[in-house]
Amino acid sequence: MTVAEPVESLARPEPLSHLDALEAEAVHIIREAVAEFERPVLLFSGGKDSAVLLHLAAKAFWPAPVPFPLLHVDTGHNFPEVIDYRDRTAERYGLRLIVASVQEYIDSGRLRERPDGTRNPLQTVPLLEAIETNRFDAVFGGGRRDEEKARAKERVFSLRDEFGQWDPRRQRPELWNLYNGRHRPGEHVRVFPLSNWTELDVWQYIEREQVPLPSIYFAHEREVFRRNGMWLAPGEWGGPKDGEPVEKRTVRYRTVGDMSCTGAVESTARTVAEVIAEIATSRLTERGATRADDRLSEAAMEDRKREGYF
Repeated sequence: MTVAEPVESLARPEPLSHLDALEAEAVHIIREAVAEFERPVLLFSGGKDSAVLLHLAAKAFWPAPVPFPLLHVDTGHNFPEVIDYRDRTAERYGLRLIVASVQEYIDSGRLRERPDGTRNPLQTVPLLEAIETNRFDAVFGGGRRDEEKARAKERVFSLRDEFGQWDPRRQRPELWNLYNGRHRPGEHVRVFPLSNWTELDVWQYIEREQVPLPSIYFAHEREVFRRNGMWLAPGEWGGPKDGEPVEKRTVRYRTVGDMSCTGAVESTARTVAEVIAEIATSRLTERGATRADDRLSEAAMEDRKREGYF
């Protein structure tokens, strides 16, 4: 008796690498959303997660262009390097960039400046009105479950009611790669293709795909001052106060947000490879290390998300 040789065409395919599997899942989610919804949009802050998300969207539809616009909620206190990167990136992809301005809302009296100068919580109203005005029914976001406990609760397709609000107790089940995009008129769905990625995954993917980023992600000398254990950048938003001396430090940023609440970390990592080596040994998440707005209360992020925040 002889044993038949295996037919080459029936041989088991090589398993995907970790990054290939994450990429395939994200591309599948993006394509599913575009197939299911009529008016999607991608939230683009100029941060590393939205940069990776846009890169994945371009791959998902290549060689056709990305079939939806970008939306940024500009607090008026964003890092200039990030705004420059945002505009250059939108132009490079040939995409329409919609900017919802917190400053315009304050100037017109529709929002009031907070005593602490923090504008991150003020983003919700301009965001929801931009979604309503443009009748967007799906909003892509770069949120990941490993960032923060409220984001860990989110589904990949996460329903928002007619007021843009999220109720974590009424989330829909998601089985394997089956996503529920049903919604009534006025409701919309937030879509998170990077849900299962970690910060380290994002940086390893940036290295592999050579995704360009704003310069503030890499170590540079900068004027900063110390507040509540964070190195914050001085600016028109209200820092520093008396007793908060400004110093020059070599720092970099792990997240991109409003200058009033986004802290820098001391670092010598000037390349993507050095950043990967740095965060591989870090015991703090990027938000835990650098976001003052998450410290406003024990459930600060969940409270903002319930109101309609990212």
